Amino acid sequence: MKTMKKISDTLLSVFVLVVFMTATSCDTDELSCETSIWYQDADEDGLGNANNTLEACEMPTGYVANSSDTDDSGSTSGGETVDGYTGTGSVSQGLGTAIAENIFPQGGRVSPTGTITSMDDLTWTVPADVNFEDDAFAFAPDLNNAYGQTYSTFSEAFDEYSSIDIVEVDADGALVTVAIFADNYFEMYVNGTFIGKDAVPFTQFNSHLVKIRVNKPFTVAMLLVDWEENLGLGSEDNQGATYHPGDGGMVAVFMDTENEIIAVTDNSWKAQTYYTAPIKDLTCLSEDGTTRLSSSCDDDGTNDGTSFYGIHWARPDNWTSADFDDSAWPDATTYTNDAIGVDNKSSYTNYTDVFDNSANDAVFIWSTNVVLDNEVLVRKTID
Repeated sequence: MKTMKKISDTLLSVFVLVVFMTATSCDTDELSCETSIWYQDADEDGLGNANNTLEACEMPTGYVANSSDTDDSGSTSGGETVDGYTGTGSVSQGLGTAIAENIFPQGGRVSPTGTITSMDDLTWTVPADVNFEDDAFAFAPDLNNAYGQTYSTFSEAFDEYSSIDIVEVDADGALVTVAIFADNYFEMYVNGTFIGKDAVPFTQFNSHLVKIRVNKPFTVAMLLVDWEENLGLGSEDNQGATYHPGDGGMVAVFMDTENEIIAVTDNSWKAQTYYTAPIKDLTCLSEDGTTRLSSSCDDDGTNDGTSFYGIHWARPDNWTSADFDDSAWPDATTYTNDAIGVDNKSSYTNYTDVFDNSANDAVFIWSTNVVLDNEVLVRKTID
């Protein structure tokens, strides 16, 4: 009996010791970080699946803090079809509500911003959520800007570029110069650091030159927006039609300290669509994996587009960071100069020695539809 009691006492002591060590270990972990529950967002709509979770200190790739997605496969309005649409986006119809009637009153066209509510009761910023009016985000220096500075040649702009304008990503990094022409608006990030934004949201067309100090490899992430006059309907008064779709396009050239080209925009970039409009018939839309297709949709202008649709997707929270996984995104689609229509735009044609360099020609990139896709994210890691 005494032997059994000793064994029992020994086991009790070991149990208490294990419990104490476990508690101590947990306390130590809790001091190192505070964990949260994260919800899988398989369809990248910004809404998470309450039935598929992870617990972690920081948000894992592919997960969000929101848990309200009732159909993470992607169908809008809780998995129900909307006028024949069964894709992964949220559907809105008609005009949005203006918050700012014109954020750039000196421009050639009115540049409004506003909101629209989709059929699944989500509120979306149209044409896109941008930092144009936020002074904490600096404008990129001008290469050619009718409302700012214009240089007659690229070399003139390069020589006059002040060192105070260099954006430092890595203090010991090499100097990289980037020439950018965007139709209509861009915001650039490198390794998650904001680099610069377009000085003109709509027109007149302009171009920019930025300088970055960064180590290779580095990841470029850009928000591209084709602006709209008719909020939520991706259209403008053009070519004799009150509701005529516009078009986009972006080209960029990256150079080292010797002005040697180290990277250009081409189909090695990734590009994903986050807002498509105007859509006259939702059945024209389709999806192939993560590729959001609208090539079968009518893009003719009309004088009454108020009943047309827009399709919206939420941006991933960490899309600007170097470790964001964009492998599932479609490759960027390339477009010729003629397709974009830049032959009459001095903000491009004055610098064809850079943009159309004979040894390393940059090409315009966008998603699969340069006319109907109005908000596009593009990414590229430069080695």
